[in-house]
Amino acid sequence: MFSLTVYTIRSPASIFHDDHDKNTVHSCHGSELARPSPANWAQHAATSDPVSGIASIPVRELRGVGPKLAAKLADYGVHRVEDLLFHLPLRYQDRTRITPIASAREGADLVIEGEVRAADIVFGRRRSLVARLQDGSGTLTLRFFHFSAAQKAGLQSGTRLRCFGQVRRGSSGLEMFHPEYRSLEEGEHSVEEALTPIYPTTAGIGQNQWRNLCGQALARLRRDPPADLLPPECHPYDLARALEYLHAPPPDAPQALLREGQHPAQQRLALEELVAHNLSLQNLRQSQQAQGAPALAPGTEQQNAFLASLPFAPTGAQQRVMGEIAADLARPVPMLRLVQGDVGSGKTLVAAGAALQAIANGYQVAIMAPTEILAEQHWSSFSNWFGPMSVAMEWLSGRTRGRRRDAALQRIAGGEAALVIGTHALFQSDVIFDRLGLVIVDEQHRFGVHQRLALTGKGAAGHGKPHQLVMTATPIPRTLSMVAYADLDCSIIDELPPGRQPVTTVLIDNSRRHQVVERVAAACSQGRQAYWVCTLIEESDALQAQAAEATAAELQLALPELAIGLIHGRMKPADKESVMAAFKAGELSLLVATTVIEVGVDVPNASLMIIENPERLGLAQLHQLRGRVGRGREASHCVLLYQGPLSATGRERLLALRDSSDGFYIAEKDLELRGPGEVLGTRQTGLMEFRIAQLPAHSHMLDEVQAIAALIRRRHPELAGPLIQRWTGSKQDFGNV
Repeated sequence: MFSLTVYTIRSPASIFHDDHDKNTVHSCHGSELARPSPANWAQHAATSDPVSGIASIPVRELRGVGPKLAAKLADYGVHRVEDLLFHLPLRYQDRTRITPIASAREGADLVIEGEVRAADIVFGRRRSLVARLQDGSGTLTLRFFHFSAAQKAGLQSGTRLRCFGQVRRGSSGLEMFHPEYRSLEEGEHSVEEALTPIYPTTAGIGQNQWRNLCGQALARLRRDPPADLLPPECHPYDLARALEYLHAPPPDAPQALLREGQHPAQQRLALEELVAHNLSLQNLRQSQQAQGAPALAPGTEQQNAFLASLPFAPTGAQQRVMGEIAADLARPVPMLRLVQGDVGSGKTLVAAGAALQAIANGYQVAIMAPTEILAEQHWSSFSNWFGPMSVAMEWLSGRTRGRRRDAALQRIAGGEAALVIGTHALFQSDVIFDRLGLVIVDEQHRFGVHQRLALTGKGAAGHGKPHQLVMTATPIPRTLSMVAYADLDCSIIDELPPGRQPVTTVLIDNSRRHQVVERVAAACSQGRQAYWVCTLIEESDALQAQAAEATAAELQLALPELAIGLIHGRMKPADKESVMAAFKAGELSLLVATTVIEVGVDVPNASLMIIENPERLGLAQLHQLRGRVGRGREASHCVLLYQGPLSATGRERLLALRDSSDGFYIAEKDLELRGPGEVLGTRQTGLMEFRIAQLPAHSHMLDEVQAIAALIRRRHPELAGPLIQRWTGSKQDFGNV
């Protein structure tokens, strides 16, 4: 190993007082932490340019940054000096204290200092360079398996070294394997003045390079600090001091708080980032609504006739949400509403009421679903409801081809099709609507932001933007909806239709699989139906299909008396439809399936579900799957057939599902355990890639974030643009959906 030079990032004196309540450091109501408001703050902030000064200096201007390193930094998203300031450490090491060798303990990360007594190449099972280091209290071995002749030459007897590494027990006593080290000048005794940062990195950029670059960025920061764009009454510390602290915390910094993202300096930066994100979404909402939309009169004859034809009365929650949507559609600005409802709460009925309001006013409606099986379910439901009302419907999916597709496109473009249902195919460029007035997106988190943008951009010229209704049966925690959907009005259907049965959930180890198979046989012999869900970590449809086919064959051998069906994502639509129709009709007792049945399947007689390897899925998806049972009058059960041993997190997830049927509690737990990217869906990450802020760690700030954003819009609107540019840049385009 080659000798490494250790750079020191000098720390200011202790800037923050860490003994204050971490939940009150941001109080806009004035706390003991709040610093006085500088008289010239508003003027300075308003006249500052977030893309000038340190924000405009390219990293190429820093020492040691040549074309190759600049290219690597650019690939990592670091283009300017300011980007380095916001490239914060993952954790810290304490290199501020020198430990005598006699006090070294196995397993500890330590700084030791001593004199090389000997250095030799040792031949054993592996060739290694071994140096003996003494400090007057004892001797310790430095061992390198990768080294050069130049490195050996630098470890001459009598050379003084300062080393950092983990102490291990080796063949010659205590050793350090491949420590970081540097030689000391005569009489040098200075030590690190701050904790040593460990930065997130990528191939080809070492920790010392990051420390060097960030140290140079901090030096520029002191000469040309960035503008503080938050009103002083809303935070105790300015931006520059927070950045300095986090790059170089003092030795007594509370590392537990830093690890949790709860140090006041971290919260200061997270607060500003979340405010900028909120302002960005609010600006986008304002710009969208400025474009206008068709005003659709409510209470139409078709709506009333539809509701009167139903064999049941909508729940109070459904009626409330339908009223909110109807009022939105009647306004000449685009509706932007998210409807959340737990599995089986009746969101499709609410969507039908909204669709009829648009159709009765002479406009077209597009309903987009993420999978064909869900789109087909919508087609079936809307055909039953709208068929007697002579509403012209059209189907469009990726499998609609040739003359059939051409005819469908012609009917859509000509306005003959009042209601168009389909999958991703709806937003393709050759799909042209005559008068698109309402877009309904189901399971919206499954779609990429650009896909939804392409669909909402299909409004006819002169009619404004279509209204948007997005629905999800995956309850979104309030924490997440306040961040990811701050530009949407939210409605919650918080009441299940009467007759829905609670589902009892049990955990069973796969070693008892034969008992589960017997339980399926007993349930089906009594006239019940069951699902057996196969899961795989791999995203491959082919592998999932193979697993389902193998399971179906195994169960058919074990249960020859049962009619068993199989459904997976690689089957032809007609075949899937045939299997589902047979299952709904009761011709099949057991349906073996992949997670394609997660949404859109409604078979009231199915009262038992087996989910194989549930530890591989997230809580929200498991809750969705479980929602396929409990739709009839019989008591229903869900068996989580897990493969032991479970990890601590895996066990916590499954116990949460076993103990609760509350979708919002489960969603909060999923957020806590897996983070926002997983809960929202991988395609939603354009909205959630924060530099500093972490959810749910910083969720306690969100009410205050809304208050500060409102304060800025009301009193300091000139600061909204600079804040958005600093923190979100071009990513605000993701909100245009």
